[in-house]
Amino acid sequence: MFEISDKEFRRVAHFIKVNYGIHLNNEKKILVVGRLGQVMQRLNINNFSDYLDYIIADKSGEAAKTFINQMTTNHTFFMREADHFNYFRDTVLSSLLPRVRDKDLRVWSAGCSSGEEPYTLAILIDEYLGSARIGWDTQLLATDISEKVLNRAKKGIYSSEAVALLPKRWRHSYFKRHADNHYEVSNKIKKEVVFRRFNLMESFPFKKKFHVIFCRNVMIYFDADTKMNLIRKFYDSLEPGGYLFIGHSETINREDTRFKYVMPAVYRKE
Repeated sequence: MFEISDKEFRRVAHFIKVNYGIHLNNEKKILVVGRLGQVMQRLNINNFSDYLDYIIADKSGEAAKTFINQMTTNHTFFMREADHFNYFRDTVLSSLLPRVRDKDLRVWSAGCSSGEEPYTLAILIDEYLGSARIGWDTQLLATDISEKVLNRAKKGIYSSEAVALLPKRWRHSYFKRHADNHYEVSNKIKKEVVFRRFNLMESFPFKKKFHVIFCRNVMIYFDADTKMNLIRKFYDSLEPGGYLFIGHSETINREDTRFKYVMPAVYRKE
């Protein structure tokens, strides 16, 4: 069993805060040891200082990818916080689509985890447009910092329990039965989602602004300053009238943002 000194923990916490925005308080010591200890054991590294030195010295970036893969929590499920999806379908699409130029709808699922959120959004868009989708570019962007979880998302394979609560028509139209009682997202929907690894702490490289950004249950890992800086970047990356969805456990101080509050965890750029 590995042990981490106070000095080593402060160094790990500083590294993950500076590079990934994640805030670790002292209560996370056990989590750090549990998640990184197995990696250190495989590498035959005996202490956390040497492990951080190893990450920093690795110019390929693979060691850093392994580090963040271990340190991030990727828990999600289909129709999580379902009222958001209902609002997206019933209100957002109907208000946005008539104003979208060149039939180019731009939606970003930031912190997409294993893919349930962006696939759900792609299905909702496809259902909403129906036969009228000809000529529309509705391909959406899905990003996450964890390459491991992105690889799982790209496969689009989920257990029968995971899709059990989805409408029966969705399971019939947008999924296909897979081996071992699993379901795979149809190629039609897979083509509508572009998965990319992206660190939200980096400068946003996007040439065009988005109409909708989903970033739910990601900012709970950030301190107040990091969260507000990210919210400002989201605001600047949205078209006027665009929507930001955050997690229900997250809040935005209305005095510190230009976003207009719409409903719990939903904000709009005016």
